[in-house]
Amino acid sequence: MARNNAKTTTPAETETAKAPSAPTQNQAQSQNTARTGPTHEQIARRAYEIFLARGGQPGNPEQDWHQAERELRLGRQ
Repeated sequence: MARNNAKTTTPAETETAKAPSAPTQNQAQSQNTARTGPTHEQIARRAYEIFLARGGQPGNPEQDWHQAERELRLGRQ
């Protein structure tokens, strides 16, 4: 009589044998920020805060953007 020597795996074994999962969005974002600086969304949010701090008065959006980018790169807010 022949034996079946093929090993069967359980779903749990299959799951643990997979490659490590990709980093979560927060982990990826924090790694990106450390390497490349603030994200577009972070700069936009800070530029809007600068606009609001000015009382919502007209100004120069490009200057607000550059100020926000500078502050975030230096770690200030």
